[in-house]
Amino acid sequence: MDTKHWLNIGITLSCMVVVCITTSLAYFAANITHNNVNETRFEAASIGSINYNGTLTFTENEVYPGMKAIQTFTIEKGSQEGTGIYEIDLASTVPEMFGSDIEITLYKTTTPEENNVERVEGELTQTAEGFIKEDQITINGTPEIVYGPEVLTESEQIILEQKEFDTSTLERTTYYLVYNYKNNGDQNAQQGQTFSGKVTVRLISELNENEEQTAVDYILSLVDTSDELVDDETEDHNIRYTGANPNNYVSFNNELWRIIGVFNNIDNGSGTKETRIKLIRDESIGEYSWDNKRSGTGSSTSSSESNDWTDSTLKEVLNNGPYWNRTSGDCPSGREGATTSCDFSTNGLTEEAKTMISDAIWNLGGSSTSNDVTASMFYERERGTTVYSGRPTTWTGKIGLMYPSDYGYATSGGSATNRETCLNKELHSWNSSSESDCKNNDWLYDSSNIQWTLTPFASYSNDVFDVNSYGFVYYYSAYISYGVSPALYLNSNVKISGGSGTEESPYTLSL
Repeated sequence: MDTKHWLNIGITLSCMVVVCITTSLAYFAANITHNNVNETRFEAASIGSINYNGTLTFTENEVYPGMKAIQTFTIEKGSQEGTGIYEIDLASTVPEMFGSDIEITLYKTTTPEENNVERVEGELTQTAEGFIKEDQITINGTPEIVYGPEVLTESEQIILEQKEFDTSTLERTTYYLVYNYKNNGDQNAQQGQTFSGKVTVRLISELNENEEQTAVDYILSLVDTSDELVDDETEDHNIRYTGANPNNYVSFNNELWRIIGVFNNIDNGSGTKETRIKLIRDESIGEYSWDNKRSGTGSSTSSSESNDWTDSTLKEVLNNGPYWNRTSGDCPSGREGATTSCDFSTNGLTEEAKTMISDAIWNLGGSSTSNDVTASMFYERERGTTVYSGRPTTWTGKIGLMYPSDYGYATSGGSATNRETCLNKELHSWNSSSESDCKNNDWLYDSSNIQWTLTPFASYSNDVFDVNSYGFVYYYSAYISYGVSPALYLNSNVKISGGSGTEESPYTLSL
């Protein structure tokens, strides 16, 4: 698989709304600021086996509410033979005061002579609310709508189109991206503001039967061109997916999983350390006790449960019991060994999935505090030796759970609280309204589900950390039933054989 990088062509519409009050009415003027030209924006550019070229046909020097714009570009066969997937994205910046005033629609056609989209310039009129430019968009024939009409919102990146191609059959495709600056908002509130949108085309993958990359190499090849993939800056320098909903979806076990990241120095239990991808199931398999052994059983010596993962009842379900064997049975739920029926006959691990995973050493270090622990502090303590009463600090096995640090490092932060600030804030306080950017821009946050982690609270024998549905990390008794999302490390030789990582087109895996 020959991976190509983002190709930022620079087809940009940037509109600045400027007020010039001559009466009590607001007058808007907006300038196209891309290089101060209104002609062809770029020459034909090759992205693998296809070419991308186009023009910005919005040529006005001033923009008024009611005006419309069309950006036209084409995808066509390049000079090489090949197959692959390309993606068209739009990154927009629209201040909140525009509300629903900026709307876009993307059309495409392979026969632009018969099927196309045109702008018809309208008259500029004055109303009680302000000035209105009554432009019209004319649809000739039946061009296909591939996106929209949708309202643009603040700081949004949108996947407008994903398409597999084979250059032997690829027809030249013309795209029309229509901007509609509607006149249904408050002109006075919008004066002096700007809105913009940038179209980008990238080749997600070019498929080559004679050359394949491992999944690890493929994800690492995206780091330089994706703001979703970030070095966690730990001593291991793992690469993690961040943000509210990154493109880290994987089809695994015939269901959706997600990539937590690419992790270095993962020991398979024999002393061999590798770089491996860590996955977590997209949805919980149900709510179960982390551990609920009877008093006096195994490590449950002082209470009816234990925070020692090596003999936890949940560990058995995931690695030897109904989930591992893809069958029905009993799962831990409640004190003193109580159980509830559980059926994994359709969502337990398949034999094919098992061939893609193997043992890894999981760290079982804990923390004796929660109120002052940041993501990086959890990462260190998870790999430390602080545990209750001399319990094991590692476990070798296949199916575990996420760590508190996985949750913390998955945030991208937001405009009010950026990622750096989030990472310097203790995870216990992420439910605070002042830290809402941290949890709301973290794809591992689930507002409807309390999620178990693998990390024990070391001061007690029976408490384990969880990620609360309010967004903070805290500890609770292991017998309580909370959401269980299995996590695992893929074998280093697993390959990505298709897909683009979106929920609609998840990566597919092969050996």
